[in-house]
Amino acid sequence: MMGMPSVLVLNGPNLNLLGTREPAVYGYETLDDVAGRCREAAARLGLALDFRQSNAEHQLIDWLHEARTQVDGIVINPAALTHTSVALADALSAIAKPVIEVHISNVHKREAFRHHSFVSPIASGIIVGCGTQGYVLALERMAVLLANEVVS
Repeated sequence: MMGMPSVLVLNGPNLNLLGTREPAVYGYETLDDVAGRCREAAARLGLALDFRQSNAEHQLIDWLHEARTQVDGIVINPAALTHTSVALADALSAIAKPVIEVHISNVHKREAFRHHSFVSPIASGIIVGCGTQGYVLALERMAVLLANEVVS
């Protein structure tokens, strides 16, 4: 994997319940299914992948701090922290690497509080409402962003 661009895929609170939590909204795929799809996409795209989930805001922030020097890009589904966490947004801002924000459901068709994101102003791209396919779309976009970076 030496020389391959690396991407950290982070998943926020309650995404460990995918497949059983509100399947009418989030579908029946589990987080393990999503991780498998992401690994397949990353291999196809020539990306090294690190896929993680935590229900703890501080853990996500610690992983982002580590990522500052270890990865080339971030794909993140911050889940409910999207709408509440200035700390998570600050950690993403400190990375200075491409960020793609992903949401499985179309947050704009849901409750009004879900319409605001602290992450979106930082993100290079935002994918909403594409189901778990959004993760693969995010990796495809990230591959393009990383390929177009000038490497010296």
